[in-house]
Amino acid sequence: MNATENVSEYYDYDFECNETSWVSTGGSMLIPVLYYILFCVGLMGNGIVLWVLLRYTKIRTMTDVFLLNLVLSDLLVAVSLPVWVHIAQSLPSCKLATGFYQLGFYSGTFFVTMMSVDRYLAIVHAVTAMRKRTLRYGLIASFTTWVTSVILATPQMVFASLESPDNGSFQCHPIYPEETAELWKMQRNFTENVVALFVCLPVILFCYVNILIVVSKSRNSKRDKAIKLIFTVVCLFVLCWVPYNIVVFLKTLQMISEYLNNCESSQAIDATMTFAEIIALSHCCVNPVIYAFVGEKFRKTLAKVLSKYFRWHYQTTSQTTDNETSNTPVRSEY
Repeated sequence: MNATENVSEYYDYDFECNETSWVSTGGSMLIPVLYYILFCVGLMGNGIVLWVLLRYTKIRTMTDVFLLNLVLSDLLVAVSLPVWVHIAQSLPSCKLATGFYQLGFYSGTFFVTMMSVDRYLAIVHAVTAMRKRTLRYGLIASFTTWVTSVILATPQMVFASLESPDNGSFQCHPIYPEETAELWKMQRNFTENVVALFVCLPVILFCYVNILIVVSKSRNSKRDKAIKLIFTVVCLFVLCWVPYNIVVFLKTLQMISEYLNNCESSQAIDATMTFAEIIALSHCCVNPVIYAFVGEKFRKTLAKVLSKYFRWHYQTTSQTTDNETSNTPVRSEY
């Protein structure tokens, strides 16, 4: 599947535009490259975090559980990206890629929110929340989140189908029943907006505003660093997800408004959606940085692992070099 056709086909409408837009011409080479870059960075960053968490860290707290599940969510999104560029010509791969993408989208948003709630409890209610921030509650919350995400992602995976246009290439996008097509499209857009804009974003803002108030009153030497991290987390979430949800909202208006229901508006919104979606997908690449590498506990564990590995590699290389040197005949100069 051509990546530049993914978004516009995913948000299919009743009218057709025959005019050529920049997304289908000039962006035909740029968009796949961006998808592959996000795939490589997301896979590498989240893979490192997952490797350290499973091999060198004992999952004991709610924070560890949420971080592990957030990594798994981001990996689902990252793994689905190359499939959107060159999708296999089979219905199972189409449904699998759609399922991974939708599941990663919803679960990732939920787990970012739950990480914010966990930090809110740890800082604002440090004493009273100690009994609630346990491994057991973390597992229960994670299981509930995955079940909810599966329920929300299932309709798009069920309706995902392959369609072959005149040029012979296959496109993977939802094909809804004709009698309920408008209803399913509205449900998809409404669900995405509610989850990201009207549920998760207010919760994240509430948590970090209260954290910011508590941290600003403290006399800790790391206060300025903590405040910068809070602003980074909130700003990145807003910059990555708000533009995408605004465009999704415009898509919904396009369905019910005659003013926006025309070819020119459709091409403009589709082009904007392409880049808004790429910006939103980039959030799966920055999550390991802001939630793992910045954390002192994880950073120390990673540093210990890397120092141990490089020390072992250096010792192995040195022993090999010494053995080769000792076994090499020395030619006398005399």
